[in-house]
Amino acid sequence: MNIGDVSARAGLPAKTIRYYEDIGLIRPKRTENGYRVFSETDLHKLAFLARARELGFSIEDCRALLAMYEDNSRANADVKTLAEAHLKQIDEKLAQLQSMRDTLSHLVHACHGDDRPDCPILRDLATGTT
Repeated sequence: MNIGDVSARAGLPAKTIRYYEDIGLIRPKRTENGYRVFSETDLHKLAFLARARELGFSIEDCRALLAMYEDNSRANADVKTLAEAHLKQIDEKLAQLQSMRDTLSHLVHACHGDDRPDCPILRDLATGTT
């Protein structure tokens, strides 16, 4: 398969596939004239990487997950540990987002939205106090 074929089948832009090759996540074969030739194994790895990235795993986490996937002697506990750490990061981000939402919601409700120059939203942004 060429890069266009594998791009369509894996659901990844060609630019992303080239990047994954540049950083060593995949290693397609090359023809004599330098064109990439992707195997079904390459396609499977790219689909794996696409799904991991959809779940928010970092490139380095993807590298570790791919290595664990290819290692039949690895323990499931290692995979779970990595996934639990990522889940904890997601939970922390969700808590931060909820806090931001609560604060902004309070500020929006405190603002009259009229012609007066006094604005609690701008005051908070300038001073950190409503």
